[in-house]
Amino acid sequence: MDKMFSLVPPQEHAQLAEMIASLWHSAYDSLLGKAQVDYMTQKFQSAEAIRHQIMHENYIYFYILSGRKKIGYCAIEAEEEKLFLSKLYLKEEERGKGLGQKALAGVTEMAKRLGLSCVYLTVNKGNARAIAAYEKFGFVRTDSIVTDIGGGYVMDDYVYIYPL
Repeated sequence: MDKMFSLVPPQEHAQLAEMIASLWHSAYDSLLGKAQVDYMTQKFQSAEAIRHQIMHENYIYFYILSGRKKIGYCAIEAEEEKLFLSKLYLKEEERGKGLGQKALAGVTEMAKRLGLSCVYLTVNKGNARAIAAYEKFGFVRTDSIVTDIGGGYVMDDYVYIYPL
């Protein structure tokens, strides 16, 4: 079986940031507008932001692979008792093939190996495709939150938990 996750090496943070901008515009332009997506990718997913999250916030970034091809990325943060699935995005042409479900299984397996009690995530309330994928996998909606991210923008999200 092919390896599905590959750690993003530090020298590829800029390359990852470019991939992220493309993935986020594909996922969110119609939902949030290009201006907000530009703001969010610059603030949260630039090479500098990724480096900061890895060095100071306990984040780990992985490429999601299909064979040797980079088809998306994933970011996790191990907390005391639970795993935060911060990001999981696939390229548009890779969606709907069961790869997201396979990636979620890989993430939950990581959390189990770390002895954590659950995986949790936030998802934009308007992101029906992602919500359907998380619910299909078994994640349960537990909360609704609105977070001010500056620049006149907010993130309007649901919180989902997958108990282990």
